Amino acid sequence: MSEPAFLDVRVLALWRDDRTECPLTLDLRIDAHSRRVISHWETFGACDLSGGKCRPFVLRRDGALDFGMCAAEAWRTDLRSVAIKVGERFTVHWNEHDFGVYEIVKVASLGAKS
Repeated sequence: MSEPAFLDVRVLALWRDDRTECPLTLDLRIDAHSRRVISHWETFGACDLSGGKCRPFVLRRDGALDFGMCAAEAWRTDLRSVAIKVGERFTVHWNEHDFGVYEIVKVASLGAKS
């Protein structure tokens, strides 16, 4: 039996400056070998999914994090350009001048018990 060409995973990434502030959770489809995002569609995620300040968003194909029509935020990320594995880092731009570096701390198969 051959290995699947892709994996559906849940990713947890923490902001390097404050690992308790705005953890990001995303559900992604990645290539099984390169570990790169292969889903060309938009995907769902959330800031602080398990905490008291949960803010869901859609990760757009262009890297925009869309918090909805009423949100003032215009975040964007380069997550789609990095390998999805523990220890990998990517940036989140909160506006034109401010950004933070996030580190992937967990990658789990969707549906797996943690």
